[in-house]
Amino acid sequence: MTDTANTKLIQGRTGPWEIVMGLEIHAQVASRAKLFSGAAVGFGAGPNEQVSLVDAGFPGMLPTLNRHCVEQAVKTGLGLRAKINRRSQFDRKNYFYPDLPTGYQISQLFYPIVGEGVVEVEAEDGSFFNVGIERLHLEQDAGKLIHDLSPTESYVDLNRAGTALMEIVSKPDLRSPEEAVAYVKKIRTILIYLGTCDGDMEKGNLRADVNVSVCRAGNYDKFKETGDFSYLGTRCEIKNVNSFRFISQAIQYEARRQIEIIEDGGAVVQETRLFDPTKGETRSMRSKEEAMDYRYFPDPDLLPLDLEEAWIADIKASLPELPDEKRKRLMSEYGLSQYDAVVLISEQAKADYFEAAAKGRDAKLVSNWVTNEVSARLAADGKDFSENPLPAAHVAELVKLIEEGVISSKIAKEVFDHVWNGEGSPSEVVEKHGLKQVTDTGAIEKAVDEIIAANPDKAAAVAEKPQAIGWFVGQVMKATGGKANPAAVNDILKAKLGL
Repeated sequence: MTDTANTKLIQGRTGPWEIVMGLEIHAQVASRAKLFSGAAVGFGAGPNEQVSLVDAGFPGMLPTLNRHCVEQAVKTGLGLRAKINRRSQFDRKNYFYPDLPTGYQISQLFYPIVGEGVVEVEAEDGSFFNVGIERLHLEQDAGKLIHDLSPTESYVDLNRAGTALMEIVSKPDLRSPEEAVAYVKKIRTILIYLGTCDGDMEKGNLRADVNVSVCRAGNYDKFKETGDFSYLGTRCEIKNVNSFRFISQAIQYEARRQIEIIEDGGAVVQETRLFDPTKGETRSMRSKEEAMDYRYFPDPDLLPLDLEEAWIADIKASLPELPDEKRKRLMSEYGLSQYDAVVLISEQAKADYFEAAAKGRDAKLVSNWVTNEVSARLAADGKDFSENPLPAAHVAELVKLIEEGVISSKIAKEVFDHVWNGEGSPSEVVEKHGLKQVTDTGAIEKAVDEIIAANPDKAAAVAEKPQAIGWFVGQVMKATGGKANPAAVNDILKAKLGL
C-alpha cells in the first residue's frame, strides 16, 4: 500500500482511499489556580501536593469558577476567529475512573463558551488551507494513575485533577498526516502568542485526540456537498497523542489498519485507541462511548455563564498581534518572502528577536542569521528562542560589519563562533583576532600577481575556460588567510587574466 502523488489519497489493493480527520486539542489553560478551586497549578510538585478538598471530591465541597480561566478561553476563541457565546453552561459528564474522585467531570456539551471559527494553516509547500473550528469548551482535567511503583498496586496523583483545559474541536477538514501536524503546530503557535497555554507537549500541557476515518476516493467531496456523514467511514479516536511525530505516525498506521480491515471484508469498529510509539502502532483502549453513555446533565452547582459584550470587547482590544497578522506585516514592512516570514513567526520569541536585530539593517541578511546560525546553535544546546543567550544587538552588529565590508560573510561565521562562546561583541572579536577584511587593493594585487606567476599554465587555460578563475580566487583567499574582499579579488583577477 503506497501513497499516490496526491498526498490526500492512499492506494489500497482495491483502489484509492481518502483519509478524513478531525482533531480535539486539549490545551491546559495558563493559570495559577485550577478551574473550580484555589489549588495551585504547576509542573514538578510532589504527588498530591496541589490538591484541594474540591479536587479530591470530598462531600459538600462546591466548585467556584475561576474568572481568569474564562477570560483565557474567550481570548483563545477570539484568536481563533470564532464566535464567543454570550451564554454558556457547564455540564456533568458521568463516568467512574480512579483518578476522577467525584465520579464525574465538569465539562461543556450543550452550550460551549466558544462556537464556530476558522484557522488558516500553512502547508509544507507554502500554500494555505482552512480548518474549521467546531467549538471550544472549558473542562477540568482528571488526575494521573501511576502503575510502575509497585507490582501489585496502582497509585493516584491528583495534582492535575481540576486543572483547567480548553478542548478545541475541529471539523473533519484534515486530509493527511502532514495537514494534521501543520494544524496542531498552528494552534500551538496561536495559543503561545495569546499567552493562554504554554504549549509544552512534553509535559502534557498540549495534547491531541485524533479522530481518523477512511472512505473511498470521491466520498469526501460528496460529504462536503451534502453534509451527510454516511459518506465517511467509521472513525476511531486515538487518545492523548503528545508530539508532532507521534501524531503523524499514529494517523499513518491507523489509516492503513482501517483500509486493510475493509479490504479484507471486515468492518471498522468505532472505538478509542492508544498509540504505542515503541511499536509504532495503535491498540484498542475501549469501545467508543457516545454522549448518551455519559449521562450529561447541567451541573446543579454552577449557574449558567452570562458574559457582557463590553467585557468581551475589552478582551478583544487587549489581544496581541497574532501569527497571521505578524506574517503579513513582516513581509510588507521588511520585504521578506512568505517562507522567511513563516519561519520567523513559528516562535513568538524568534520573531521578536528578528525585529530587534533588523532595525536599520538588511532584513533578509538578519533573517538568514536568525533562522540559520542562531537557530542551529540553540537547537544544538536544546534551547528555544526564549532561552537565547545571544543579544539581538550582536546579530545586528555582525550584519552591520558585513554590510560595511569590514568582514566577509565567510569571516562572519568565524566571528559568530567567538561571539557565541562569550568572547565579546562582534567588533571586539574582530579586533581581538585580527579578522578585518583586507580591502587594500595593493595587497590583494600583490597576492594575485604572485599566484599567476607561479601558475602560468593555469592562467593561460582560463582564457578557454573562464570558470577556472574559481581556482585562483581560492588561492588568493588562502594566501590572505580568507580575509581578502571577495569582490575585489574577482575584479583584480579578471583584469589580470583578461576576462
